[in-house]
Amino acid sequence: MSTTTIAPVGADADGYLLRTAGPQDIGGARAVMLDTVYRDLRSGYVPRWHADIIDPEAAYLRPGRCTLMVAERDGEIVATGAVRDRGPQAPPNPQWVADRFPSGTTAQLCRIYVAPEHRRHGLARRMVRELCDFVVRAGGYEAVYLHTDPAVPGAEPFWRSLAREVCDERTLPGGGQGIVHFELPLPGAWLREGVADTRLHH
Repeated sequence: MSTTTIAPVGADADGYLLRTAGPQDIGGARAVMLDTVYRDLRSGYVPRWHADIIDPEAAYLRPGRCTLMVAERDGEIVATGAVRDRGPQAPPNPQWVADRFPSGTTAQLCRIYVAPEHRRHGLARRMVRELCDFVVRAGGYEAVYLHTDPAVPGAEPFWRSLAREVCDERTLPGGGQGIVHFELPLPGAWLREGVADTRLHH
């Protein structure tokens, strides 16, 4: 299991507790992730994209520079967020994007999902802040990368409020995958104040 962990940051006024996931949280985290890929992303489970959802422990809990974080309320996992030590691969991503964010020195934010009934409580913003702090503490990372599907309601404006666009594939010949690639600055202190949450992001 990862030795670089996020300590619980405490429950807010709404009773949400953000903390590093343990083996006991895998089922709840997987449920939030699968619900999102079926309900919001509408892709369903695709093995080449979602192997980490089936085995989050191998993907996030065991590697020392990766992590899975969850938000809990009344004993239920209601949101997830993760860091993996792997940059975007080409294909399917543009080669120059993959070259800019190589695996090993790139921290990729992923699976930042919030259950529908728990959105608009600031969980996404808090999750990103804590994950960026993890990246700093883990050491060795030179960039924080993520991509988002602008077809998901609220996803694109949320990330544009936090990060800098690197590539909007919709502008490429043929439209690419239709996703938008972003880079977030280090460290994560810039997220501490004044950033509104949204319903969902990917």
